[in-house]
Amino acid sequence: MSAGSKVTDVNDDMTKQNLASAAANDRADGDEARVDGHAAHNEHSDGRANDAAGRGHGAVRGVNGPAYSGEGSATLGEGRPASHVWAMLIGVGILSGFLSGLFGIGGGTVIVPALVFLGLSQRHAAATSLAAIIPTSITGVISYATGGDVDWIAALLLACGMVVGAQIGSWLLSRLPEVVLRWVFVVFLVFVILSQIVFTPSRDHVIHMTIATGALLALLGVGIGTLAGLLGIGGGAVMVPSLSVLFGASDLIARGTSLLAMFPSSIAGTVANMKRKLVHLRNGLAIGITAAIVAPFGTIVAGWVSPRMGANLFAAYLGVLLVRSLWTAVKITPGLRERLMR
Repeated sequence: MSAGSKVTDVNDDMTKQNLASAAANDRADGDEARVDGHAAHNEHSDGRANDAAGRGHGAVRGVNGPAYSGEGSATLGEGRPASHVWAMLIGVGILSGFLSGLFGIGGGTVIVPALVFLGLSQRHAAATSLAAIIPTSITGVISYATGGDVDWIAALLLACGMVVGAQIGSWLLSRLPEVVLRWVFVVFLVFVILSQIVFTPSRDHVIHMTIATGALLALLGVGIGTLAGLLGIGGGAVMVPSLSVLFGASDLIARGTSLLAMFPSSIAGTVANMKRKLVHLRNGLAIGITAAIVAPFGTIVAGWVSPRMGANLFAAYLGVLLVRSLWTAVKITPGLRERLMR
């Protein structure tokens, strides 16, 4: 065999080895690509699962970090027929609207527990309730204003303070643990019930405005606005007895002024909550529009009953609500239910 032939054979052998090596490398690269693809798919699946968990739990507070706000809370009325859910929302609107007109409240004491019962977290229920109060307060104010039972200056001063307080309450709402919100709601109900039992408002007194009175009204508005943003209430349950006890307003003027004052703060609080993605707007509007239609009928009844009777009715209703809210708070407090059952 000639030298040229040997060189050619060697080159052929090297070419075959190179091709085999390249093929092996291609197969390895393919395997790595498939492994990477599976890893990427798993990471994407984990991401979707984590996102879904975030949406399911809403705003979840980290153990060592800041609060995380998901895109929503648990699905409203999950596991129930849609027709039943809408019927319950309409029913809540009717009840809250009647009580709003009767007692001068926003109706959050009805709306929040109902939304929690339907599957929302306490923070999402509170935020949605605040949105529902906006249309309710409009018709309530009109009904009381036609009878001359609104103090416009007092309402303006309260509203200025409540707008500031609503921002504070909304900020706290996205950060406080849910168990804290439950207990705050219980304490709030106890305070209102005691005020209704102890104090009997008049029917003909008005607010005598001074500089000191105006400053106190604005300060009261900050406190009420904070509670409103935190608990998803209009603040009327605190405002009405406060106006009567602290400022001498009649029961009807206190109610009409309360409904007017809560309107701007409800808007401010709702805007802040929507930025934090806490509001279920469609459900809130369903309740609010229904309540707005019914509220004038509650206003008519308010003029029929005596101040003492109205206070007793309100205290009785809140007593029932307190029992339910207290039991719920006990159940979600770690270890408390077990200690009480011993």
